[in-house]
Amino acid sequence: MRRPSKDSAPKLSAESQRLVSVAQAIMQAASRVEERTWERQLDTQLQKLLKTNHQDSIDAALNALFKDDLASYDVLMDGVEAVSESATMVEQQDGKEVTWQALLVAAPVLAWTRFNIASGSIPADMLATLQAHFSGHLLAEGTRLAMAPSLYSIDQLPRTHAETYALTHKLAAAAHKGGTIKSSTRIEETAPFLADTRYLLVAVIAPLGAPMFRWQEPQHHIHFAEERNRALEQWRAQGTANIARLMPGCGVELLLPEAYYVACREADKLIRPISIRAAVHYLTHTLDVEASDLRAVIAGFGEEAPDIQIDEYRVSFTIRQDTDVMYGIVWPLYGQEDENGTPMEGPFAIGPAPLTPINEIVAHLNEAGITHIKRISERYPAEYCDDCGGPLFADPTGELVHAEMPEDAPPGTEHFH
Repeated sequence: MRRPSKDSAPKLSAESQRLVSVAQAIMQAASRVEERTWERQLDTQLQKLLKTNHQDSIDAALNALFKDDLASYDVLMDGVEAVSESATMVEQQDGKEVTWQALLVAAPVLAWTRFNIASGSIPADMLATLQAHFSGHLLAEGTRLAMAPSLYSIDQLPRTHAETYALTHKLAAAAHKGGTIKSSTRIEETAPFLADTRYLLVAVIAPLGAPMFRWQEPQHHIHFAEERNRALEQWRAQGTANIARLMPGCGVELLLPEAYYVACREADKLIRPISIRAAVHYLTHTLDVEASDLRAVIAGFGEEAPDIQIDEYRVSFTIRQDTDVMYGIVWPLYGQEDENGTPMEGPFAIGPAPLTPINEIVAHLNEAGITHIKRISERYPAEYCDDCGGPLFADPTGELVHAEMPEDAPPGTEHFH
């Protein structure tokens, strides 16, 4: 299940209660016709709230449903995401109204380095080149696009659904009118990581009901998966060199561009194992040790409560004979993940059960050469350093500490892949 905002309101406003009621009505609908009628009402209400930046009303409804009705919570969350990452525009063509549909698409980039991972403004000539490759290899005939002139880090992405809604409409208008948008003057600082994600954000528009991506075109319907894979290969072949120019000193991997929220979640999951490999490579090369000389400590963290629900695991690294934490990574849980793993759904599910997050982390550590691994059974509230805001990690004794490299560790300049 998705994780809600941590804040909760003591009493629901009329707007929030309406969202709760309609989401529950969608869950209880007895036909597709009834379901779609309720969905249109939900979309209308969400459009009004997002346009007027009433994010608090939406958050209150989500929190209330998360506590009492998880199925309806998923319905409402799906609706909020769908409305905030889409738009429609109407224009007159030859005396007739033509409606365009818009979708905010994220093109994720996985990156790893021992230097800084760049973000921020994209030069105009590079932006034009990336737009041409994006359109030529990924989009259906008859579409238009507008790409934001920034390479975003996670910290620089919209923070709320209302902010996503505003950016979607801004980019969609540029795509519709053939205009450009200026790079944001507010650039949030991003924390330095050995492995991290970056995003290109694109508004794609097409006539209502027409395909947006190549694999949605009629001639590809029977073999859409193969066409989608070909489109990704072509995007990687043409886009990787250009993205690498924006991110000097980094290894990069381009993922399939998809609808904004889906793409961001998929990138968040796929960067996790790369973070482990990057950490082990960094430590072994900087300290001139073997991976077998390192120890990993895994602990679960979550919201402070009598029974802490694990929202993320934090993996700290020490020398095997020492307890000082030199480095740490965060392994967040997403979607239906929890500490017990995601169960196979449906009565006919076959095949082995998925790995629990702990076992998946251990498998990646083993693959990177670390065999000395300690699991801390205690669950911790998600604590951060008061001075720098960085996450605290468990040392082998279970004490939460700041991760710090030894003072005599060489700075190191070797780039790793």
